[in-house]
Amino acid sequence: MKIETASVLHAPPLSPARARWTPVLIALAVSIAALLAIYWRTAASLVAIWSRSETFAHGYLIVPMVLWLVWLKRRELARLAPAPDVRGLGLVAGAAAAWLIGAAGDAQVVQQLAMTAMIPAAVLTIAGRRVALALAFPLAFLFFAVPVGEALMVPLMEWTATFTVTALQLTGIPVFREGLFFVIPSGHWSIVEGCSGLRYLIASVVVGTLFAYLTYQKLSKRLLFVLAAIVVPIIANGFRAYGIVMIAHLSDMRLALGIDHFIYGWVWFGIVIAALFWVGSIWRDPLPAQTDEASVPPAQRPSRAPLAGIAAAIVAVAACGPLYAAWLERGAAEQGAVALAAPADTAGWVHVDAPLTDWRPRYQGAAASRFEVYRKGDRQVGLYLGFYRQQRRGAELVTSTNVMVVQKHPVWANLHERRLSEAAHGVRETELRSARQRLLVWDWYWIGGTALTSPYVAKAYLARDRLLGRGDDAAAVILAAPYDEQPERARQTLREFASEMRPAIDAALAQAQKATP
Repeated sequence: MKIETASVLHAPPLSPARARWTPVLIALAVSIAALLAIYWRTAASLVAIWSRSETFAHGYLIVPMVLWLVWLKRRELARLAPAPDVRGLGLVAGAAAAWLIGAAGDAQVVQQLAMTAMIPAAVLTIAGRRVALALAFPLAFLFFAVPVGEALMVPLMEWTATFTVTALQLTGIPVFREGLFFVIPSGHWSIVEGCSGLRYLIASVVVGTLFAYLTYQKLSKRLLFVLAAIVVPIIANGFRAYGIVMIAHLSDMRLALGIDHFIYGWVWFGIVIAALFWVGSIWRDPLPAQTDEASVPPAQRPSRAPLAGIAAAIVAVAACGPLYAAWLERGAAEQGAVALAAPADTAGWVHVDAPLTDWRPRYQGAAASRFEVYRKGDRQVGLYLGFYRQQRRGAELVTSTNVMVVQKHPVWANLHERRLSEAAHGVRETELRSARQRLLVWDWYWIGGTALTSPYVAKAYLARDRLLGRGDDAAAVILAAPYDEQPERARQTLREFASEMRPAIDAALAQAQKATP
């Protein structure tokens, strides 16, 4: 007994920093683990995207890099006295509400961003404002784990095609371009998703942001370098595509067509990024002087009871989102099947059984769908309706996998897409081509009687209707008209059809929404 007492009396006291931080770190670890457990489906969706997409495979490195950045801050953090800030619970609640909206609209990226935002909010709530500010960059860097940027794919493909064709013309090589496809005397080329340079751009931004933070102290320098990390890979990708075409052209289509196509791209990207970092290192800022830790006054260990209560409050507030989402899903399961009828003949447009085209849009998981052909005089229009109910992953209206034509389709090719301000709601126009036919396609979303073309606005409408208990009934309306060389006559046909048949289309969709056999 005396030995034990002596050992306790002579045990080294906890350092002030350790006394302050041990219960805080425990509370943070428990809270973050509980958040990941509550939102395990969202966390699993992040890992799934990292695994299947080369563009976002860097996500596996983000968490270790964040932990390393926090470790670099350990001396600065040791000088701080963490103090709970219950105002952070408001941020947790806001993130949970954002996640719920994302779940209602089936916007996976919104759910992933909201879940990620809960981690900085938990740090603020448990450790306080000064600690959150000290860890501002590591906590912000955590958002790079979320796969965002796919919306840039099509604009980057358009830019790459324009740059390549322009460079070829300046070189003196004749080019015939049609959308993302172009022909030169030595062969045919197309700009596909892998040619967009999106993976180079995202990798450059992630690494460039980290480099700017570690290399510069001034905010202006950091922002300028991040801007360079955005602009340089976009321009470099244009030169990469032009270089590949030129190598193949000058080698009589023997080089830069197989695996060397990809090797050349990554080697070129490595050279460009290395040059960017070398130039950026010229203006490196000196590191700030370190403050003497011995001058920091000791602080008392925080009470464990308030921290435990705050951690429990974080978990309780965060759990509200998934609980309400589960309640909404249970209500949606009570809806019946869909009976979708063909729109009635209107204004001279008559339903006919004659085939118009072998093309069909690639819209998956619709609860009901039909493709009809209407004729008025010598003009014909194909109408596709895809009705969605009880939407879920793999069976949702607004998703990047629902397209007019998939990449590298064996028969059909997507030449061009644009937004037109036709009618009150506008339409998305797509030009399609096969070896035997050309089609002009118009489409829009129908959600609760409202016509929309923006996928983001459509997601917002779906989220609103679900949260208000109105269900998630929605539909895709797609019109197609054939043309020869110039699409203007087909465009006029679609314009007239959309104007005159719109009431019948809306009535058919409204009837499908009401019917629950």
